Amino acid sequence: MFKKVQIYKTDKYNMLSVEIQGKTLIAREISDQWGEECHTFVSRPQMMHWAENRFRAEDFVGREEEREEIFARFKEV
Repeated sequence: MFKKVQIYKTDKYNMLSVEIQGKTLIAREISDQWGEECHTFVSRPQMMHWAENRFRAEDFVGREEEREEIFARFKEV
């Protein structure tokens, strides 16, 4: 059994969740543009590094609260 943390979900085609499988973290990102992508991490710092690059501050200008919410959820993992 593994734990699943939902990072965001705008609809059934746009969402990101992280599954915790022992020491492995698997981020599953589904988008209507790219389909499903899986990213596997062996540590929290590695996952947070990916998240920093994936959710860059310059992409959220005017939507800073949305980015802060996403990172708050990543920190719960």
